[in-house]
Amino acid sequence: MSPLWIAVHLPLLPLEVFRPNWLDEAPAVVFERDRVAALTAPARTLGVHEGMRRGGVQLLAPQAHLNERDILREQATLQQAALALLQYTPQVTLAEEACILLEVGASLRLFGGIRALCRKIRGTIARMGLSATLSSAVTATGSWLLARYGYVRTLSHRSLQRRLDRLPVVLLTAARAHLEWLHGLGCRQLGQMQRLPRPGLQRRCGKEMLAMLDRAYGAAPEVHDWIVAPPTFQARVELPDRIDHTDILATYAQGLLAQLAGWLTARQLAIKKLRLWLEHERGRQAVAPTELQVALSVPAWQEDHLHTLVKEKLARSSLPAPAIALGLAADELESQQAASEMLFPEPGGSAEDHQRLLELLVARLGADKVQQAAPRADHRPEIANRWCSVMQSPASLPAALTTDAARLPPRPLWLLAEPLPLRMQQHKPFYRSVLEFTSPPERIEAGWWEGRPLTRDYFTARDASHAYYWIFRQWRGGEWSDEEPQWFLHGLFG
Repeated sequence: MSPLWIAVHLPLLPLEVFRPNWLDEAPAVVFERDRVAALTAPARTLGVHEGMRRGGVQLLAPQAHLNERDILREQATLQQAALALLQYTPQVTLAEEACILLEVGASLRLFGGIRALCRKIRGTIARMGLSATLSSAVTATGSWLLARYGYVRTLSHRSLQRRLDRLPVVLLTAARAHLEWLHGLGCRQLGQMQRLPRPGLQRRCGKEMLAMLDRAYGAAPEVHDWIVAPPTFQARVELPDRIDHTDILATYAQGLLAQLAGWLTARQLAIKKLRLWLEHERGRQAVAPTELQVALSVPAWQEDHLHTLVKEKLARSSLPAPAIALGLAADELESQQAASEMLFPEPGGSAEDHQRLLELLVARLGADKVQQAAPRADHRPEIANRWCSVMQSPASLPAALTTDAARLPPRPLWLLAEPLPLRMQQHKPFYRSVLEFTSPPERIEAGWWEGRPLTRDYFTARDASHAYYWIFRQWRGGEWSDEEPQWFLHGLFG
């Protein structure tokens, strides 16, 4: 399979490490050695430009956000973005000038082609609060050069050569020290450099510039240092302001979840429980970090599903104080299980779709509000009728009765929480009207081993409007006691 590279260039990285691109379009400036190194469009409209000194910026844009360039923070953000992109290919590497390179030749079919894959990559980068320009080419260095100039796609060697020939030589970082000499020769584009005598060019400019040029055109092999996912996952992001709205926190959580999805894909793992923590201001009135647990009934690794659960969890949470940082850790993990598809899909969605719906309901309503049946091995209906959270595995509960359900008399769909005493009329139980028996009695005797013996006769009964009920006659002190039995309503049939 022929290689194909996608280069992701982050031109506004010095700015966006301080203020993600989804924040309001406020004037912002980044300084390096007391001169403007990067600025936003609103700052430019106020007259600020690259190279301007701090005093001039404060005079023209006094309301602008001012920051000193943080190279270490940029490198960390670049590493985080590369980790997030591991969900699209295991071959990801970093390049100069804030670029990430992905070899995607083997991933095109999985993600629906180069256009669809570029859309997904651009979306992942955007969720991390970064702006990107993408380009693809058959060489890594070629895609790196094209992305920084703004070209979109080249899928063959011939079109790559034509595009590279028109690029300015300043894009070659190894040529910048020799720009004045090259321009003096009339060499301003890579195509013109290709036509210069190589021995003289090498003596004057060194081997690295020609080696970079050859790698771009595919005339020399390329060697890469691939990104390797760490053995454990824990990520944290500092917030630009004090935030007390959970919907804004969910937006920042997108970047952390994108990294988690890349890490899970690279390690071939799925997550069962993740932990969010919100850090609050420190000082005299410091508040301990707020921790939130998100549990999944079925392990998952898909970014969109995890974000939906985290968003619902945050929406149901209240903050004791504004948050200044957000963290994410993977607590419980399992190996990924390959999806098993059927030749003819079943109507109503797959089991995975049903499970995702349950997890979404749990995240929105709480684990105790979404329950599943977990019957207990007991003949007494009120004890056998047990429910547990859908997040709890039924395998961890005691087993139910092994009696064949088809051999039992009908059971109502609605069992009352407490049996309702019935009064007698015309020597028959009465509930809204006199009840007529429609089934023979079903005797249940139990509880003697607990010191609470119970003797009941259950009947299906019908009232005057033909509604059906499940009633029982309870013998006090046993069937042969002198006391009259008491009648109760225990369930309603649909």
